[in-house]
Amino acid sequence: MTVLRTVLVVSLGSVLMLAGCKKKEADEIELPRVAVQKVQPSDFAALVTLTGDVQARVQADQSFRVGGKIISRSVDVGDHVKANQVLARLDPKDLQANVDSAKAEVFAEQARVTQTSAAFVRQQKLLPKGYTSQSEYDSAQAALRSSQSALTAAKAQLANAQDQLSYTALVADAAGVITERQAEVGQVVQATAPIFTLASDGDRDAVFNVYPALLVAPPSSETITVSLVDDPKVQAQGHVREITPTVSAQSGTVQVKVALRDVPARMELGSPVTATGHAQGTSSVVLPWSALTKDLHDPAVWLVGDGDKVSLQPVKISQYLTGKVVIGEGLKAGQTVVVAGGQLLTPGMQVEIAPFKDIGVAQ
Repeated sequence: MTVLRTVLVVSLGSVLMLAGCKKKEADEIELPRVAVQKVQPSDFAALVTLTGDVQARVQADQSFRVGGKIISRSVDVGDHVKANQVLARLDPKDLQANVDSAKAEVFAEQARVTQTSAAFVRQQKLLPKGYTSQSEYDSAQAALRSSQSALTAAKAQLANAQDQLSYTALVADAAGVITERQAEVGQVVQATAPIFTLASDGDRDAVFNVYPALLVAPPSSETITVSLVDDPKVQAQGHVREITPTVSAQSGTVQVKVALRDVPARMELGSPVTATGHAQGTSSVVLPWSALTKDLHDPAVWLVGDGDKVSLQPVKISQYLTGKVVIGEGLKAGQTVVVAGGQLLTPGMQVEIAPFKDIGVAQ
C-alpha cells in the first residue's frame, strides 16, 4: 500500500507539472518584433547632376554680303582670328568689271560737266551785251545742272560698285575662335549664306539641356560650381544667366546657360562639363529600403494601427536612392510604418514594436 501510494503521488505531480508547462508556453507566445518610423512628410529635393559644354557668350555666323565662287580660304576650325582678319575670298572678276564700268561713266559725266559749264559761262558773258537770248541762257544753265546731277549719280554708282567689290573679302567682325566651317573653296555661295561660325573672345557660358520637370521653380541666385568631365578638379563658379522659353521638339529639353567667372585655361570652348544641384523640393516621405514590400504587383508598406496590428498600404514611389526610397503618394503624416522585420507579416497580425538595434537592423 505504501508503494502504491507513493506511485500515485509521483504520477499526480508529473501531470500537474506538464499542465503547468503547457500553460506557461501558451502565456509566453512571442509576437513578431518590428522597428517602426513615424511618417513625417518634408520637401525632398533630389541631387541632380547635369552634363553640358562650354560655349562662347556671343557666337555669330560669318557670311559674304555678295554671292560668288569661293577662290580661297585662309582659316579653319579651331583657328583664333583677329578682328577684321580676312577669312575667305570670292572671285572678284564680275564685280571688278562693274567697278571699271562705273569709273568710265564717271569720266564721261565729268567731260559733260566741263562742256556744259563752258557753254553756260559763254551765255553768262553774252546775255548782258544782248548777243544771246534769255531762253538760250536758261537752256545752258539747265544743261549744266543736269550734267552735274548725272556726275553725282555716276560717282554714287562707282562707290557702290567699289563696296560690292570689297565684299568679296570675308573679314571677321570680332576677335575669336572659328568653331564651324560650312563652305569650301570652289563652292558657289549666295549672299548671307553662312561660311564660318565665330565664337567671340570674352565671356563664356556652360550650356546644359534640362528637362522642364526640373525647372518648376524660378532659377536660384546661388553660385553653381561647374567642373570638367575629364578632370573634376578644374572648376569655375557661375550663376544661371538664361533659360530658353521654349522646349526643343527633338529632345524635349530647355537650354540653361550658366555664366562662368574666372574660367580656367583648360576649360576651353566645347569642353564637356558637369554641374550638380538640387531639383525643386516636393512633399515626400523618405524611408529605408527595408520598409518596402508589395501588394500583389504594386509597391506597399506595412502600417501599424490600433492594438499594434498591421495592415498593408499601397504607395507610389517617386524616386529610388542608395539605401532609401522616396514615397510620393499613399502615406499621411503621423502614420506608423514598419521599417524592419516585416518580411513574415500578414494583414491583421499583432506585432511588438522594438528599437532597431534589438532586431539587428542598423538605423
